[in-house]
Amino acid sequence: MPSILVVLWSLLSPVSIGRVSDINCLKSIQDSLEDPYGYLNATWDFSNNTEGFICRFTGVECWHYDENNVLNILSSNMSLKGQFPRGIRDCYFLTGLDLSNNELSGPIPSDISRILPFLTTLKLSSNKFSGEIPKSLANITFLNVLNLDHNQLTGHIPAEIGLLSRIRTFTVADYLSYGPVPNFTRNISSDSFANNSVLCGSPLDPCKSMSESDLFKKGLVVGYAISPFSVITIFISCCVPCVPWTQEKKKSKVQMQFQLNKILRKKNKRKRAQQMKEMPYVELLHEESQDVHSLTL
Repeated sequence: MPSILVVLWSLLSPVSIGRVSDINCLKSIQDSLEDPYGYLNATWDFSNNTEGFICRFTGVECWHYDENNVLNILSSNMSLKGQFPRGIRDCYFLTGLDLSNNELSGPIPSDISRILPFLTTLKLSSNKFSGEIPKSLANITFLNVLNLDHNQLTGHIPAEIGLLSRIRTFTVADYLSYGPVPNFTRNISSDSFANNSVLCGSPLDPCKSMSESDLFKKGLVVGYAISPFSVITIFISCCVPCVPWTQEKKKSKVQMQFQLNKILRKKNKRKRAQQMKEMPYVELLHEESQDVHSLTL
């Protein structure tokens, strides 16, 4: 209530502080943004000093058509380039800002609630804004519409945004995020979170329990730690011994042949002894001489 009274008092004051500051606000916006197609430059002419002249600028709506108090800035679909124009803070009593469908980049100011405290509508969709959604958006208590979809924003959606009691429209489609969505006091459609498969919570699928989440994280960490060790172990056991194993195989084969020859020699020795008992002495000498002769060859 005090904030609303301040706004009303300022608008009814004969010499509104917004008149000079709002002109500076628009000048700052024009200076800070690239306007390749001249949408702003075509009508944003500050050489005119008549009362209410800024109300005739393209995309500018005033509280009263004959006073320089900016109500809304509607500059969508103008191919504007640059970062969020911080000079917009001089439009003290701005309630609507639509910069959607441009090529604006960089972060959304973390202190946006101080820059634009009385906004009811904020549309920044279809740009190239990056970084996280600032928590201070939750302090813009009059917000009814907040469109942040189709940007390059990352990180969690601040739970504090769910405290915006007046919010009717909230969109973060194609938002690179994960985790639970804010618990809004009003119904927000699941379409608001389109193309965000890892978000959870009403109106989306329920979030996993903490125990399941913890198990997953622990399993991931353990798996990450074990995997390199497993790879090293497999490499050592399978790859490193390849050459020694071949040599060992040859060695085993030689040993086997030696053992077989040893057994055969014992068997032949026993057979020879039996033959010696049965042979006449002359034949034995003759055969022994042949064996000696064969060994000398």
